[in-house]
Amino acid sequence: MTTLPFYSAVTDDFEAVNQLIMRQLHSRVPLVEKIGNYIIGAGGKRLRPLVVLLAARACGVHDTQQHSLAAIIEFLHTATLLHDDVVDTSDMRRGRSTANALWGNAPSVLVGDFLYSRAFEMMVELGDMRIMRALANATNVIAEGEVLQLSKVRDANTDEATYLEVIRSKTAMLFEASSHTAALLAEAGDEQTEALRRYGDALGVAFQLVDDVLDYSGDASAMGKNVGDDLAEGKPTLPLIYTMREGTPEQAKLVRHAIQKGGLEDIAPIREAVETSGALAYTQRMAQQQSDLAVEMLQTLPPSVFRDSLEQLARFAIARQF
Repeated sequence: MTTLPFYSAVTDDFEAVNQLIMRQLHSRVPLVEKIGNYIIGAGGKRLRPLVVLLAARACGVHDTQQHSLAAIIEFLHTATLLHDDVVDTSDMRRGRSTANALWGNAPSVLVGDFLYSRAFEMMVELGDMRIMRALANATNVIAEGEVLQLSKVRDANTDEATYLEVIRSKTAMLFEASSHTAALLAEAGDEQTEALRRYGDALGVAFQLVDDVLDYSGDASAMGKNVGDDLAEGKPTLPLIYTMREGTPEQAKLVRHAIQKGGLEDIAPIREAVETSGALAYTQRMAQQQSDLAVEMLQTLPPSVFRDSLEQLARFAIARQF
């Protein structure tokens, strides 16, 4: 994954963050380390810590505090994954068994709590109240987003505005926190700080929109998860919402029934419906708009290889197949 071009500008920083993560996973309880190492070691794109590193460098940071901030962000993200998989009763993530599938729900939830608390310990060590405030708020918003999404499971009346509120809270918020706190760490000016905050939000929205497209058009082996996972859980994502709103009465009825029932019995006709109704194209266009906005926000930064990499990341968000 780290062979993608936008990683190369911070290769050494990335390795330092990985080493710091492994050191901070230390616990006197062996099972904590075992589960923590398992889920951290599962890999993934590590995009949120990457955003921290690139944004901090783009703003002129030259010390190692950005490594701590990147590790904090990764711990917060990993904690949400552990909790998500329990809530969603998922058994596969990134092509491997989830922690809850291997060790059970209770250890997964508790190790997620450990990662949250370790992240906040590391925030205290950074000693910047503005960063602590931003990350505390982000953690709160993410939790609210999770609960809002849970309350809309199997609710076929969910509208586009509510869907966007869910993804801004649940997914985009940590991207936003990554770029925002990097600017705070760099003591960037107000204009750059706000632009980077908006960059993270737009990037996160673009990523989630493309994820929701790939849930119906992607390849399971490339994505490391099953196609149609969201439908199986009864989650009303934008391709489904659009199909109910703009598709034929038959398509709308099919999707509405599938959301209310959950499961994958109708996955083939639903994949056809979201394609022929224009729902996937609509969602992809919205992702493109967010990617363009993210790139626009970078114009407040001085030219550098780091700014270029942030732009490449925004373009990758909508061109990827995994």
